[in-house]
Amino acid sequence: PAKHIYEAVPGVQAMDGVTDASIWVGYPWADEPRNRAAVVVTGWDSTVVCKGAERLARIFWDAHQDFRFVAPTGSFSQCLDAALASGAEARPYFISDSGDNPTAGGSGDVSWGLTQLLARPEFKDAPGPTVIYASVPGRDAVHTAMEAGVGATVTVTAGAEIDHIHAGPLTMTGRVHSIKSGDKYAAVEVVLQIGSVFAILTQNPKPYHHEHDFTDLDLKPRSADIVIVKIGYLEPELYNMAKGWMLGLTPGGVDQDIERLGHHRIRRPMFPFDRDFQSPPDLSARIISSSNTALTGPDE
Repeated sequence: PAKHIYEAVPGVQAMDGVTDASIWVGYPWADEPRNRAAVVVTGWDSTVVCKGAERLARIFWDAHQDFRFVAPTGSFSQCLDAALASGAEARPYFISDSGDNPTAGGSGDVSWGLTQLLARPEFKDAPGPTVIYASVPGRDAVHTAMEAGVGATVTVTAGAEIDHIHAGPLTMTGRVHSIKSGDKYAAVEVVLQIGSVFAILTQNPKPYHHEHDFTDLDLKPRSADIVIVKIGYLEPELYNMAKGWMLGLTPGGVDQDIERLGHHRIRRPMFPFDRDFQSPPDLSARIISSSNTALTGPDE
């Protein structure tokens, strides 16, 4: 539904008396009174500006219940179950560990997903379904693996140095599969094989958006059974590789299941935290102060 909403913006912006028109969607993970969606139109004709703002606001509100995720969603456990139940035609099966997406504002070092993955009995032994997990940072873990070298078995601890709300640092024992230095984001990357899971550990957080991000580490995502990436929607290269895909509603700094966040400081009612509106919202435009004047009242 966003397509027809944003298609309406240039029409308002072209109105005589309007300088600019914008739709601001807000940042749903910020529990702040000022946080909400807004339509902002600027110009020199207040009547035209208000008319344009109200037009966009109405289009925006009328579509508020039409938005959907771009892929099937489920808990992390449900995603793993679906991937395991899929046939060869649906593999590699990609799962988005979306709650800790570092390109959306997540810290990138939440260990919850990998902790849950390694607890599954299906992946305890090397002959099990091949899983690639990207990724968890752990500077000390990477250093230990580098000193031991490829082929060595090491016990290391990684993750949860910044965000330990949902899981603490994860200690794991595995075989060093590969080591790569010089990445502009990660600096150093290590792949540790634990059972049938190939876990990527990094010196610094890194997004994994391209096929070469995996093949450079001697990983073969196209022949893996399951590929788990800290991402929301799949970037084009990943999307083209995936034969199956679910978006995991996992915990983290950018948890996509925003209704469970427990916000208590935002202004209410606010969709989707509230769904039973006694009356439609007031979508009449308000003229706000100039940019160097403090906002007051409902605009504060």
